[in-house]
Amino acid sequence: MSKNTVNSDFSTREKSQGKAQEKPLINEFVVRFANTNGTGSASANNMFAKAILRMGIPVSAKNIFPSNIQGMPTWYEVRISEKNYLGRRGGKSEMIVAMNAQSIDDDINSVKSGGYLLYDSSRALLDSQIRTGINYLGIPISNICLKEYSDPRQRQLFKNVIYVGALAALLSMDFTLLKGLVRDQFKGKEKLVTPNIYALELGYQYANEHFICPLAIKVESRDLVNNRILVDGNTGTGLGAVFGGATVVGWYPITPSTSVIEKFASYCNRLRIDPASGKKNYAIVQVEDELAAIGVAIGAGWNGARAFTATSGPGVSLMTEFLGLAYFTEIPFVLVNVQRSGPSTGMPTRTQQSDILACAYASHGDTKQVLLFPDSPSECFELGSQAFDIADQLQTPVIIMSDLDLGMNDHLTKEFTWQDDKAYQKGKVLSAEQLDEVEVFGRYLDVDDDGICYRTLPGTHPDKGAYFNRGTSRNHFAGYTEKSADYVDNMDRLTKKFINAINFLPEPEIKQQKVTAQLGLIFFGTTSHPIAEAVEQLKEQGLMVDSLRIKAFPFHQNIEPFIEEHSVNNRQVFVIEQNRDAQMKSLLVNELQIDPNKLASILNFDGLPVTSHFIVQAVLAQLSANQENKKTG
Repeated sequence: MSKNTVNSDFSTREKSQGKAQEKPLINEFVVRFANTNGTGSASANNMFAKAILRMGIPVSAKNIFPSNIQGMPTWYEVRISEKNYLGRRGGKSEMIVAMNAQSIDDDINSVKSGGYLLYDSSRALLDSQIRTGINYLGIPISNICLKEYSDPRQRQLFKNVIYVGALAALLSMDFTLLKGLVRDQFKGKEKLVTPNIYALELGYQYANEHFICPLAIKVESRDLVNNRILVDGNTGTGLGAVFGGATVVGWYPITPSTSVIEKFASYCNRLRIDPASGKKNYAIVQVEDELAAIGVAIGAGWNGARAFTATSGPGVSLMTEFLGLAYFTEIPFVLVNVQRSGPSTGMPTRTQQSDILACAYASHGDTKQVLLFPDSPSECFELGSQAFDIADQLQTPVIIMSDLDLGMNDHLTKEFTWQDDKAYQKGKVLSAEQLDEVEVFGRYLDVDDDGICYRTLPGTHPDKGAYFNRGTSRNHFAGYTEKSADYVDNMDRLTKKFINAINFLPEPEIKQQKVTAQLGLIFFGTTSHPIAEAVEQLKEQGLMVDSLRIKAFPFHQNIEPFIEEHSVNNRQVFVIEQNRDAQMKSLLVNELQIDPNKLASILNFDGLPVTSHFIVQAVLAQLSANQENKKTG
């Protein structure tokens, strides 16, 4: 307990509102910061998370922010877990740092029983805001800033740093690490280092003088990070594009994909400048809309460059006609879709996986697109680079299906690795010498009977290999035709190419018990984050689980046997996804001709990352319903 559980504002009330934790919590709790958007709190909150990480303790951070630029409530959740449970926990938190008067009533109610509310006591709380069973830690942060700083902006910014300093004392954090982080953050801006460290010390000293430190929740140094890094998925995707050989970007900004291009640009500015001439070896073309952005990427891909664009759901809607053009004319490029809540504008700063069907069948007519589903920043890097090889080898668009949670939040992930001797896979591109040896070149001749034809790049040969790209039907030699037989032949070949695409795509990640388990979980992308914890919680309920993570579409052949094995003899298969309409389940049923009754859906679409608790409760509810149906059936 604190020396002063409630501050002097409560001197006339009983000072027993607080309730200590039943037992100390070490390295297993959640700290939730409640701030106001636009107040500079994000960098301070991120510094807190990084300090925990540098103590060797696994950590995950979720920034929950509004689409309004400034003034609205925002939250930053930091989960500390030496068990490596890095999915969003949800529910109430052990520590709330309440710095926003607009949301403080809700923030007080979101403190776990026995937990702590750290708040700015410069303004007294109302009687209605005193809740039994939690501990109030009042620090007059605004008053401290009024005394210490004359500049209004500094007063606002250093509020955030002061509460981080206080948390260092309350949670027994390594204060030396925090000071080191300040020095790292302001490297090259040394004049900012001293005042930030001073603000940390103000909070640290106040907490030590007024409360018993540490609290019943605290951190202890461990060695559990194992060279993992804390980084967001958009950074991984942008850097992956650099290493994947991308040189051209068509860009129209949209949340939450904008930082993919910003990161690509920043890395290119370091890695893609010719040392002799100082000229850039890349082109980023910011255009007037999404149609122009994808048009730039397609044009560059036709010309032989590795090109991409990045967008979110509304942009995909506008790009679908061009996606059909690239599919039908077989021009390679990469589209990064960082999904957000829809339809229409929806909740533009909330996460979802709701563009699955829109992307799998993007464009009118019979069209199927190649999709990749990364689940971590390291996979964003790996698939972000690999996507360009796949696009070139298949001569088709490749869509990377990220989402806001993965793209914009920091995740603990393995270090990015790259083989310097890796050669790009350009696929079936004929050189001038090869064209000289070809008796007859037909752009759409399926010479190898795999659905993938040979192509040429503009200017390769003075008089061989030229052809005209068109969105209309054509024959083997790219000549315009509306003959039914030619059209059917071309569409059948594209189907064959799509089926053979699995030879270029990552296989599902399957984890099975020695004996087939009672439950099968199918998931993809960021739904993988809470799975390990959910599996353990189901095990505690006496339920053994096998799991399959989908990493690409078209689907590999081992997905169907997994479903069949886990949908007989009272077993059950669950498909976990973050959308309302069970889009991945629909895709599995449609493409694999699966009986839909063999798959049960777990659907989370509230805009927040799905939690293990949600998954477990949904599984138990479904199993209970199955038992009731058997009794009444």
